Amino acid sequence: MSPATILDRIRDLFASNPSAHLDCISDAFEKGTLKEPARPMSDQELARAIREFRSAPLSDGSLARLSRRFVEASTPEDG
Repeated sequence: MSPATILDRIRDLFASNPSAHLDCISDAFEKGTLKEPARPMSDQELARAIREFRSAPLSDGSLARLSRRFVEASTPEDG
């Protein structure tokens, strides 16, 4: 799977509106200025990155967006 495809999937999962940061990363992959790492992360590095990510405090904006997404997902569509 290409890096751009991965970023598109991440954007679909987490971004309720277009993200300039993800667009910047995607553009860099397409232009060739951002390369995939020569060495993939080890299991320990990945585990450390996940722990650091999970320990970061949530912003009020993130919680509000997540709440809206849950409400939207639980509302049956007419059709």
